[in-house]
Amino acid sequence: MAKLINWGNAARTLRQTPLTTFSPQDLMHLSGASETSTRFLLTRAVKRQDCLKLRRGLYALPERLPSELEVANALYRPSYISFTFALSYYQLIPETVYTITSATPRTTATFDALGHHFVYHRLKRVAFTGYAPTVINGQTIWIADPEKALVDSMYLSTLEHHNLPERLRVQKISKTKVRAYAKLFQHDALLKAIEKIL
Repeated sequence: MAKLINWGNAARTLRQTPLTTFSPQDLMHLSGASETSTRFLLTRAVKRQDCLKLRRGLYALPERLPSELEVANALYRPSYISFTFALSYYQLIPETVYTITSATPRTTATFDALGHHFVYHRLKRVAFTGYAPTVINGQTIWIADPEKALVDSMYLSTLEHHNLPERLRVQKISKTKVRAYAKLFQHDALLKAIEKIL
């Protein structure tokens, strides 16, 4: 017979793990409770504000909020942070970017959670590369390397016919890596745009 759990025990169990976001499946695995009782428990906890629902199937504890970068990685998987948000993070553009932009091989999507706006742009599978786990403020975040963030951004700008910020700081990036990443997209307009800025 499946176990029944109360929220106090569930929250205590979650706090003993490194998880800052969790799914019903995570909670079922940790507690041994049934799917039905886990979903009922989460529904009640959200109503009482003992638990925050970030999106369908993804939750967080109010006293253990994930950073916006952790949320970006968790909301829509697989994905990695890229495009203008990553360019701003690497200081390749002077602007501060508030929308957290990510790449995904899945359908383009947007979410709002914890006061932040998250946008996921679809890339073809062959171009879904050039990212790695990076420790940012003590948290492991999947983010594009500077060269891939630039190429992803330029690819999107060629598709949507808009310009990137004029003051791109490309002096310190690897031109070889930029060209290699650009070739993955098999997109002539992108290759021409890349050559104009290098």
